[in-house]
Amino acid sequence: MLFHKKSVTLALAVCAFAASALGQSGQPLRTAVDPIAAPFAMTKLSGGLEGFSIDLLEALGKELGRKIEVSAMQYSGVFPAMQAGNIDFVGAPVTATPLRAQSMIFSEGFLNTDHQFISKADGPTFDSLESLRGKIISVNKGATYDAWSREQAPKTGWIVESYGTTNDAIAAVLAGRSTAALTNSTEVAWASKKNPRLKPAYRHTTGDVFSLAFRKDSTALRDEVEGALECLKARGEVAAIYTKWFDAVATPTSAVNAVQPGAGVPTLPGYSAQFAKRECKKG
Repeated sequence: MLFHKKSVTLALAVCAFAASALGQSGQPLRTAVDPIAAPFAMTKLSGGLEGFSIDLLEALGKELGRKIEVSAMQYSGVFPAMQAGNIDFVGAPVTATPLRAQSMIFSEGFLNTDHQFISKADGPTFDSLESLRGKIISVNKGATYDAWSREQAPKTGWIVESYGTTNDAIAAVLAGRSTAALTNSTEVAWASKKNPRLKPAYRHTTGDVFSLAFRKDSTALRDEVEGALECLKARGEVAAIYTKWFDAVATPTSAVNAVQPGAGVPTLPGYSAQFAKRECKKG
């Protein structure tokens, strides 16, 4: 069942190791996720959050030896919150794109992602962009799928309607307000698995990756978190979290497992080839 929850704040309790080498040693790191973007973050009935992103952030906190405080807010609000200094980085999965690289920097990717539509299970089959011509497409406001679908609109003739959350965009499909919702392939797989009234539709291959996003003036923090992320990959912890939430095994060359040279996404501004590898904690 798809529904909206009020924003909540969860402090991920992690073990207290030695202070970070960053200037603000001992201070918690603040981040944010969309609390209804399953399976990345979901509100538990018992309180708090769970999901792929929550497990990843907890593991990063343990590797860094710092608490990571996770605020829950609509996806459209995470970037303004970061730029305003209310959070230190975006813990929700962020598609690393050239447009976003104009105003932020990224960690290396931790998950491959494609654009994918989702539609009613008993409705027509949409297996191409052309099959969606002139249809109403619902998207999560502020997500990369919002911008991409609007760029395609002059060619496809579809009408794009933005909603506050991905769940709201998918609910619009079930309510008949839109023909298909557009999000990432992992969320489509999760939603269609959990709700038999939905089915995956056309998948647009992008070659994109999900990353963690940081302000441009936070290179030191990005590099610190990047090192921790690489340690988790090397120990197979990111792969284990992936399998837990997606019921699949990631390939050795996927972003889930592959440790990239340097810091950041090599094809985007903000990438640093000069990056000292972290001495990882023993798992």
